[in-house]
Amino acid sequence: MLEKAKSLLQPSLRSNVSPFMAMDVMAAAARLEAQGRRIVHMEVGQPAAGAPATAIAAVRAALGTAAHGYTETLGIASLRRRIARAYSEWRGLDVDPGRIVVTTGSSAGFMLAFLAVCEAGDRVAVALPGYPPYRHVLTALGCEPVSIETTAATRWSITSEALLAEHRARPLKGVVIGSPANPTGTMMTAAALADLIRCAEYAGIAVISDEIYHGLDYAFAAESAARLSDDVIIVNSFSKYFCMTGWRIGWMVVPPSLLRAVERLQQNLAISVPTLSQIAAEAAFDGRAELETVKQGYEENRRILLDGLPDVGLTSFLPVDGAFYLYADISHFSADSFDFAKRMLEDAGVAATPGVDFDPLHGRKFLRLCYAGTRADMREAVERIGNWLR
Repeated sequence: MLEKAKSLLQPSLRSNVSPFMAMDVMAAAARLEAQGRRIVHMEVGQPAAGAPATAIAAVRAALGTAAHGYTETLGIASLRRRIARAYSEWRGLDVDPGRIVVTTGSSAGFMLAFLAVCEAGDRVAVALPGYPPYRHVLTALGCEPVSIETTAATRWSITSEALLAEHRARPLKGVVIGSPANPTGTMMTAAALADLIRCAEYAGIAVISDEIYHGLDYAFAAESAARLSDDVIIVNSFSKYFCMTGWRIGWMVVPPSLLRAVERLQQNLAISVPTLSQIAAEAAFDGRAELETVKQGYEENRRILLDGLPDVGLTSFLPVDGAFYLYADISHFSADSFDFAKRMLEDAGVAATPGVDFDPLHGRKFLRLCYAGTRADMREAVERIGNWLR
């Protein structure tokens, strides 16, 4: 009987997804820190700054009130209105608050989006290099992630030509677009984004726009798909610009035709998003001055790396337009970014994520460095990497 029970307790095939290596590196760094080592963290896309003071104050005030139970499944009405108002204030766009869905981070947003538009077996295009959980979540849901390789010639973004070529070969149900992108920090121009959305919709391909790094743009202004189409599913989060990773709160802008489907899914999968996180998120919009100061710190960190890393031998990067990542070519030093990242952590005390996490085809030549830490950390990282490589 015991043997029979053990045979039943085996991982499902759908659970057989690749690990998110950035989190594995974070765990390895924590083990070294537990041994007393000083580690410079550049592995996880996490701001060193915490939530804005306005968010913290709102939560403190809320803790003195009545018990905080479930909220409406789609989110607290005032938060949904505040998110919609931000599109008007920051972008001059009129977004119906009724289309806003508050989610448990962008991670839940992607799961809801994929479940709302895809059947098991459907094919969804993603860029290489790209955020690994796109592929892993699709696989776990029984869908097929279709990797479209990007190059310098396409400015490291999916083009309408590449998307339609893949669609003609075998139909696609959807495409995920990220700008600014993870891991590269590279952005699509407004014209390129508009062309891709237009071609996808004409071909009947659902578009999911990852806008989690909006607000963190340096080379030029990031364009929102909300300006280009009401039929795009937009996923965003309070994790990056708002410095609220651990609060696990994000939002979606959902086409009207999908709103009830997303609501039903969230009712069953989550019931609602944590109430205190929603209270904090609404108040975070009032902390924009503080957040813009944090963004200026990222720009300075970006400058420190772009100026300092070439002097120590890392001379080639993809365009560093936005977000807080630098995707560096390490092929002069290693053909195995996993081994390179492991040795850099152990020998130099700098944690970074191997490119193979983001690109199974060419990622062994690249390393992702997150510059969301302090300026002192960035200078120390450059010095440590330089001493190690010399």
